[in-house]
Amino acid sequence: MKAVDWDDAFANMAHVPDSQELPAFWTKRAQQYRTDASTQNTRIDIDVPYGAHARELFDIVWPDASPKGLVVFVHGGYWIRLDKSYWTDLAEGARANGWAVCLPSYTLAPEARISDITNQIGRAIVKASELVSGPIRITGHSAGGHLVSRMACENSPLPLNVQQRIQHTVSISGLHELRPLLHTQMNESLRLDIEEASNESAILQRPIKNTSMTAWVGGGERPEFIRQARLLELVWQGLDADIKCVIDSDHNHFTVIEGLKNPDSKITQELLTHKG
Repeated sequence: MKAVDWDDAFANMAHVPDSQELPAFWTKRAQQYRTDASTQNTRIDIDVPYGAHARELFDIVWPDASPKGLVVFVHGGYWIRLDKSYWTDLAEGARANGWAVCLPSYTLAPEARISDITNQIGRAIVKASELVSGPIRITGHSAGGHLVSRMACENSPLPLNVQQRIQHTVSISGLHELRPLLHTQMNESLRLDIEEASNESAILQRPIKNTSMTAWVGGGERPEFIRQARLLELVWQGLDADIKCVIDSDHNHFTVIEGLKNPDSKITQELLTHKG
Protein backbone atom coordinates (compact mmCIF):
# COMPACT_ATOMS: atom_id res chain seq x y z
CA MET A 1 0.00 0.00 0.00
CA LYS A 2 1.34 3.42 -1.00
CA ALA A 3 2.19 5.72 1.92
CA VAL A 4 -0.04 8.78 2.28
CA ASP A 5 1.57 12.15 1.62
CA TRP A 6 -0.05 13.91 4.57
CA ASP A 7 1.43 17.30 3.71
CA ASP A 8 -0.29 17.15 0.33
CA ALA A 9 -3.50 15.80 1.87
CA PHE A 10 -3.92 19.01 3.87
CA ALA A 11 -2.46 21.40 1.26
CA ASN A 12 -5.60 23.33 0.33
CA MET A 13 -4.00 26.39 -1.23
CA ALA A 14 -1.71 24.29 -3.43
CA HIS A 15 -4.75 22.80 -5.15
CA VAL A 16 -6.80 25.98 -5.71
CA PRO A 17 -5.70 28.23 -8.60
CA ASP A 18 -4.55 31.75 -7.63
CA SER A 19 -5.08 30.97 -3.96
CA GLN A 20 -2.06 33.10 -3.03
CA GLU A 21 -4.23 36.14 -3.78
CA LEU A 22 -6.99 35.14 -1.39
CA PRO A 23 -5.71 36.64 1.90
CA ALA A 24 -5.49 40.12 0.34
CA PHE A 25 -8.93 39.62 -1.22
CA TRP A 26 -10.46 38.55 2.11
CA THR A 27 -8.87 41.51 3.89
CA LYS A 28 -10.19 44.03 1.37
CA ARG A 29 -13.68 42.54 1.30
CA ALA A 30 -14.03 42.39 5.08
CA GLN A 31 -12.74 45.97 5.45
CA GLN A 32 -15.27 47.16 2.86
CA TYR A 33 -18.05 45.43 4.77
CA ARG A 34 -17.04 47.21 7.98
CA THR A 35 -16.89 50.54 6.14
CA ASP A 36 -20.30 49.99 4.58
CA ALA A 37 -21.73 48.96 7.95
CA SER A 38 -20.69 52.25 9.50
CA THR A 39 -22.51 54.23 6.78
CA GLN A 40 -25.62 52.05 7.09
CA ASN A 41 -25.81 52.35 10.88
CA THR A 42 -25.06 48.65 11.35
CA ARG A 43 -23.45 48.29 14.75
CA ILE A 44 -20.19 46.38 15.00
CA ASP A 45 -18.41 46.16 18.34
CA ILE A 46 -14.71 45.72 17.60
CA ASP A 47 -12.10 44.09 19.87
CA VAL A 48 -14.25 43.06 22.79
CA PRO A 49 -11.88 41.31 25.24
CA TYR A 50 -12.69 37.84 26.53
CA GLY A 51 -9.32 37.21 28.21
CA ALA A 52 -5.99 38.80 29.04
CA HIS A 53 -3.99 37.79 25.93
CA ALA A 54 -3.66 40.35 23.13
CA ARG A 55 -5.49 38.04 20.71
CA GLU A 56 -8.31 37.14 23.11
CA LEU A 57 -10.68 39.53 21.39
CA PHE A 58 -13.86 39.20 19.40
CA ASP A 59 -16.08 41.39 17.24
CA ILE A 60 -19.88 41.34 17.39
CA VAL A 61 -21.96 42.31 14.37
CA TRP A 62 -25.44 43.29 15.52
CA PRO A 63 -28.75 42.95 13.66
CA ASP A 64 -31.07 45.90 13.10
CA ALA A 65 -33.48 44.85 15.86
CA SER A 66 -33.21 42.92 19.11
CA PRO A 67 -31.23 39.72 18.35
CA LYS A 68 -33.00 36.39 17.93
CA GLY A 69 -29.90 34.87 19.54
CA LEU A 70 -26.16 34.47 19.11
CA VAL A 71 -24.19 33.01 16.22
CA VAL A 72 -20.45 32.39 16.66
CA PHE A 73 -18.13 31.98 13.66
CA VAL A 74 -14.62 30.64 14.34
CA HIS A 75 -12.03 31.23 11.61
CA GLY A 76 -9.58 28.71 10.22
CA GLY A 77 -5.94 28.89 9.15
CA TYR A 78 -4.63 25.62 10.65
CA TRP A 79 -4.42 27.28 14.09
CA ILE A 80 -1.27 29.07 12.88
CA ARG A 81 -2.48 32.05 10.80
CA LEU A 82 -5.23 34.64 10.21
CA ASP A 83 -7.59 36.37 12.63
CA LYS A 84 -11.18 37.60 12.94
CA SER A 85 -10.64 40.69 10.77
CA TYR A 86 -10.55 38.65 7.53
CA TRP A 87 -14.12 37.39 7.88
CA THR A 88 -16.46 40.18 9.02
CA ASP A 89 -18.55 40.00 5.84
CA LEU A 90 -19.37 36.34 6.53
CA ALA A 91 -21.60 37.59 9.37
CA GLU A 92 -24.10 39.12 6.98
CA GLY A 93 -26.23 36.04 6.30
CA ALA A 94 -26.99 35.48 9.98
CA ARG A 95 -27.14 39.21 10.79
CA ALA A 96 -29.72 39.82 8.07
CA ASN A 97 -31.80 37.03 9.59
CA GLY A 98 -31.83 38.84 12.92
CA TRP A 99 -28.94 37.20 14.80
CA ALA A 100 -25.98 38.81 16.54
CA VAL A 101 -22.73 37.35 15.19
CA CYS A 102 -19.54 36.94 17.24
CA LEU A 103 -16.21 36.47 15.45
CA PRO A 104 -13.35 35.61 17.86
CA SER A 105 -9.62 35.65 17.33
CA TYR A 106 -7.38 33.31 19.32
CA THR A 107 -3.71 32.84 20.10
CA LEU A 108 -1.90 31.10 17.27
CA ALA A 109 0.52 28.19 17.31
CA PRO A 110 3.34 27.77 18.16
CA GLU A 111 2.69 30.24 20.99
CA ALA A 112 -0.45 28.28 21.91
CA ARG A 113 -1.15 24.57 21.70
CA ILE A 114 -4.37 23.42 20.07
CA SER A 115 -5.77 22.41 23.46
CA ASP A 116 -5.13 25.98 24.67
CA ILE A 117 -6.99 27.37 21.66
CA THR A 118 -9.94 25.06 22.36
CA ASN A 119 -10.16 26.51 25.84
CA GLN A 120 -9.91 30.05 24.47
CA ILE A 121 -12.85 29.51 22.13
CA GLY A 122 -14.81 28.14 25.06
CA ARG A 123 -14.10 31.35 26.99
CA ALA A 124 -15.04 33.48 23.98
CA ILE A 125 -18.40 31.75 23.62
CA VAL A 126 -19.09 32.12 27.34
CA LYS A 127 -18.30 35.85 27.23
CA ALA A 128 -20.40 36.41 24.10
CA SER A 129 -23.27 34.45 25.66
CA GLU A 130 -23.28 36.96 28.51
CA LEU A 131 -23.74 39.82 26.04
CA VAL A 132 -26.44 38.22 23.86
CA SER A 133 -29.40 36.36 25.32
CA GLY A 134 -31.35 33.56 23.69
CA PRO A 135 -30.29 30.48 21.72
CA ILE A 136 -26.78 29.96 20.40
CA ARG A 137 -25.72 28.50 17.07
CA ILE A 138 -22.04 28.01 16.30
CA THR A 139 -20.04 27.44 13.15
CA GLY A 140 -16.40 27.42 12.13
CA HIS A 141 -14.27 26.73 9.09
CA SER A 142 -11.35 24.30 8.78
CA ALA A 143 -9.43 24.64 12.06
CA GLY A 144 -12.44 26.62 13.21
CA GLY A 145 -14.58 23.63 12.29
CA HIS A 146 -12.42 21.57 14.63
CA LEU A 147 -12.86 24.12 17.39
CA VAL A 148 -16.66 24.26 17.18
CA SER A 149 -16.95 20.48 17.00
CA ARG A 150 -14.89 20.32 20.20
CA MET A 151 -17.52 22.46 21.93
CA ALA A 152 -19.95 19.57 21.37
CA CYS A 153 -17.72 16.91 22.97
CA GLU A 154 -18.15 15.64 26.52
CA ASN A 155 -14.75 17.15 27.34
CA SER A 156 -15.94 20.54 26.05
CA PRO A 157 -14.67 23.59 27.95
CA LEU A 158 -18.17 25.07 27.95
CA PRO A 159 -20.15 25.11 31.19
CA LEU A 160 -23.45 23.25 31.24
CA ASN A 161 -25.63 26.35 31.11
CA VAL A 162 -23.97 27.48 27.86
CA GLN A 163 -24.00 23.98 26.36
CA GLN A 164 -27.75 23.85 26.90
CA ARG A 165 -28.26 27.06 24.92
CA ILE A 166 -26.51 25.71 21.79
CA GLN A 167 -29.18 24.63 19.34
CA HIS A 168 -27.00 23.58 16.41
CA THR A 169 -23.38 23.42 15.26
CA VAL A 170 -22.12 23.51 11.66
CA SER A 171 -18.52 22.40 11.26
CA ILE A 172 -17.47 23.57 7.79
CA SER A 173 -14.56 21.60 6.32
CA GLY A 174 -13.64 20.76 9.88
CA LEU A 175 -10.69 18.73 11.11
CA HIS A 176 -12.11 16.07 13.38
CA GLU A 177 -9.20 13.60 13.33
CA LEU A 178 -5.92 15.26 14.26
CA ARG A 179 -3.61 12.26 14.44
CA PRO A 180 -2.61 12.47 10.74
CA LEU A 181 -1.24 15.94 11.43
CA LEU A 182 1.54 14.30 13.42
CA HIS A 183 3.03 13.33 10.05
CA THR A 184 3.04 16.86 8.55
CA GLN A 185 5.60 19.63 8.44
CA MET A 186 3.11 22.00 10.02
CA ASN A 187 3.37 19.97 13.22
CA GLU A 188 6.65 21.77 13.83
CA SER A 189 4.39 24.71 14.72
CA LEU A 190 1.44 22.78 16.15
CA ARG A 191 3.65 20.65 18.44
CA LEU A 192 1.02 17.92 18.63
CA ASP A 193 1.86 14.65 20.34
CA ILE A 194 -0.30 11.54 20.21
CA GLU A 195 -2.02 12.32 23.52
CA GLU A 196 -3.09 15.82 22.54
CA ALA A 197 -4.00 14.79 19.00
CA SER A 198 -6.28 12.10 20.43
CA ASN A 199 -7.84 14.35 23.08
CA GLU A 200 -8.49 17.04 20.47
CA SER A 201 -10.03 14.70 17.86
CA ALA A 202 -13.82 14.90 17.99
CA ILE A 203 -14.15 11.44 16.47
CA LEU A 204 -12.41 10.00 19.54
CA GLN A 205 -14.71 11.81 21.99
CA ARG A 206 -18.31 11.25 22.98
CA PRO A 207 -20.73 13.98 21.89
CA ILE A 208 -22.66 15.89 24.52
CA LYS A 209 -26.16 14.52 25.04
CA ASN A 210 -28.66 15.94 22.52
CA THR A 211 -25.89 17.25 20.25
CA SER A 212 -27.16 18.61 16.92
CA MET A 213 -24.40 18.82 14.32
CA THR A 214 -23.86 19.23 10.59
CA ALA A 215 -20.50 18.34 9.06
CA TRP A 216 -20.48 20.50 5.93
CA VAL A 217 -17.80 20.11 3.26
CA GLY A 218 -17.29 21.06 -0.37
CA GLY A 219 -17.38 18.34 -2.98
CA GLY A 220 -14.28 19.80 -4.65
CA GLU A 221 -12.14 19.80 -1.50
CA ARG A 222 -9.12 17.66 -0.78
CA PRO A 223 -10.29 14.08 -0.20
CA GLU A 224 -9.04 14.14 3.40
CA PHE A 225 -11.53 16.86 4.33
CA ILE A 226 -14.41 14.92 2.81
CA ARG A 227 -13.23 11.79 4.63
CA GLN A 228 -13.14 13.62 7.94
CA ALA A 229 -16.65 15.05 7.53
CA ARG A 230 -18.02 11.61 6.70
CA LEU A 231 -16.05 10.06 9.53
CA LEU A 232 -17.54 12.39 12.15
CA GLU A 233 -21.02 11.58 10.86
CA LEU A 234 -20.42 7.83 10.98
CA VAL A 235 -18.83 7.80 14.42
CA TRP A 236 -21.24 10.18 16.13
CA GLN A 237 -24.31 8.53 14.60
CA GLY A 238 -23.21 5.46 16.51
CA LEU A 239 -23.13 7.55 19.69
CA ASP A 240 -26.72 8.83 19.26
CA ALA A 241 -25.89 12.35 18.09
CA ASP A 242 -28.23 14.12 15.68
CA ILE A 243 -25.64 14.54 12.95
CA LYS A 244 -25.50 14.60 9.18
CA CYS A 245 -22.84 15.18 6.56
CA VAL A 246 -23.56 17.58 3.68
CA ILE A 247 -21.26 17.54 0.65
CA ASP A 248 -21.87 20.89 -1.00
CA SER A 249 -21.70 20.61 -4.81
CA ASP A 250 -18.15 21.15 -6.17
CA HIS A 251 -17.06 23.89 -3.79
CA ASN A 252 -13.39 24.01 -2.85
CA HIS A 253 -12.03 24.67 0.63
CA PHE A 254 -12.45 28.42 0.25
CA THR A 255 -15.63 28.87 -1.79
CA VAL A 256 -17.53 26.55 0.57
CA ILE A 257 -17.95 29.36 3.15
CA GLU A 258 -19.15 32.00 0.69
CA GLY A 259 -22.81 31.18 1.31
CA LEU A 260 -22.57 32.51 4.87
CA LYS A 261 -22.83 36.01 3.40
CA ASN A 262 -26.23 35.21 1.90
CA PRO A 263 -29.23 35.18 4.27
CA ASP A 264 -31.09 32.72 2.03
CA SER A 265 -28.28 30.30 1.17
CA LYS A 266 -28.49 26.64 2.07
CA ILE A 267 -25.57 26.85 4.48
CA THR A 268 -26.98 29.90 6.28
CA GLN A 269 -30.38 28.28 6.59
CA GLU A 270 -28.80 25.05 7.83
CA LEU A 271 -27.02 27.00 10.54
CA LEU A 272 -30.03 29.05 11.62
CA THR A 273 -33.05 26.82 11.14
CA HIS A 274 -31.96 23.22 11.68
CA LYS A 275 -33.99 21.74 14.50
CA GLY A 276 -32.33 18.98 16.48
